[in-house]
Amino acid sequence: MAKQKGYIEIDGTLGELTFYRTRGENFIKRKGGVEKSRIEKDAAFKRTRENMKEFGASATVGKALRQGLASIIKSMSDSSIVGRLTGLMKRINSVGPGLRGQRAFEILTNKILLEGFEFNKIAPIDAIFYAPYDAPSLDANRSIATWVIPDFNTSNYINAPEGATHFKLVLATTILSDYTYNTTQKEYEAVNEAENETNGIDISSEIALGGMVGSDTTLTVDLGFAAALPATVGVINAIGIIFYQEINTLFYELASDNAMRIDFVG
Repeated sequence: MAKQKGYIEIDGTLGELTFYRTRGENFIKRKGGVEKSRIEKDAAFKRTRENMKEFGASATVGKALRQGLASIIKSMSDSSIVGRLTGLMKRINSVGPGLRGQRAFEILTNKILLEGFEFNKIAPIDAIFYAPYDAPSLDANRSIATWVIPDFNTSNYINAPEGATHFKLVLATTILSDYTYNTTQKEYEAVNEAENETNGIDISSEIALGGMVGSDTTLTVDLGFAAALPATVGVINAIGIIFYQEINTLFYELASDNAMRIDFVG
């Protein structure tokens, strides 16, 4: 590795040399690494190819979950959400059946790995909202999700950010299919493509902070399926809380401490 001196600054690769800047100084190094063609064909890199294939599929499955929650996830997640979801899906893949490089993603079978996942690790929901409640439930077809939050004192059970005057409770439900490796196409595919990413969301009205809510809060999401869903899909139920500030009768969403967690997979 060499240090670049002089007045010409280059960033990037030029021939066999890579120019980069770190800690306020410019450096040059020879382009390294193994050629792509060797990784793709050399028997010595078989394990690398397997890992790459499964890691890419983990990113795909994580993206499907994000797409299913696209209407709400942006305001409820932190900047590391993509990488953390990819890592979560890789954990599911690592215990899946099949050969390395072709191991399946089984969602319902591995629900325990999904339940408890925080979309905003900076503000986990238990540190923000801790009123007594039961997890969301599903009907016999796994098509209708219901979350009931008994009446509670907001002064005792919510840790609201500075400036918040109101909050909303959220139930977001989406279907995530199992994924298996198609040996003909040489890629991973959703087992239930038609149902995959089907979603719905229910959000309460604005609830004032300070004192009792005044009644139970019931949130319901109907995914619209008339028949029972197959065991090769998981119904992901995420619960959350969003904070607002009321100014001149208008409600402005706050950027901090909005929290959401996968609470139940059925």
